This record gives sequence, C-alpha cells and structure tokens, in this order.
Amino acid sequence: MIVNEIVDKLGLTVLAGAAHLTREVAGGYVADLLSCVMAAAQAGDVWVTLQTHLNIVAVAALNEVACIIVAEGATVPPPTLEKAEEQEVIILSSPLPIYETVGRLIAMGV
Repeated sequence: MIVNEIVDKLGLTVLAGAAHLTREVAGGYVADLLSCVMAAAQAGDVWVTLQTHLNIVAVAALNEVACIIVAEGATVPPPTLEKAEEQEVIILSSPLPIYETVGRLIAMGV
C-alpha cells in the first residue's frame, strides 16, 4: 500500500509532502510521546498523533516513517509544515478522533 491510497480512502488532507505520496507503507504506530515514537516506530510506518510542533518532523525523519497523520483536525503551524517540506516528511490531517482514524487504518490492513 502507498500513502496516496490512505489519503484517498480516508479522505485525508495533505498538508506537507505532496510530492512524496507514492511512499510505501509497512505498518502503523500511534503515540504522542516522542521518545516512544523514536524507540518503537519503524521505517515505513504511518504515525498517528495529536502533536503538531516542529519536533514531530525531526522524529519522523529520524525513524523514516511513511507519513504523519495528525488527527482530530489539529492545526499544524506553518513552521512545522515548512520544515516537513524541507525534510520531505508527509503530514496529513484527519478530522476524525485518533480512535476512529486508527480503526479505519486497521480495517484497510495497515
């Protein structure tokens, strides 16, 4: 599965990294504590979070996640989106709560 399929099936909004939507997805990880994400998220994971600050970009790049989905329609500040574009990190927005977002990803086989 590729990121673009997730965008289409879940009706997500692409906030950053639109040029990289063909990235392969290998699994998923859900956490807001960055140290947990750094320790456990795997390359190719879809990372679902409520965090929106600059550090999510650094952690996503470090762990080579496929993309970040910011749930609950949380507003991602422009500096975070600018850094994501520079680092080629995909940031997507879901209006749904984390629980529903993750449930739909699981139903898709992520």
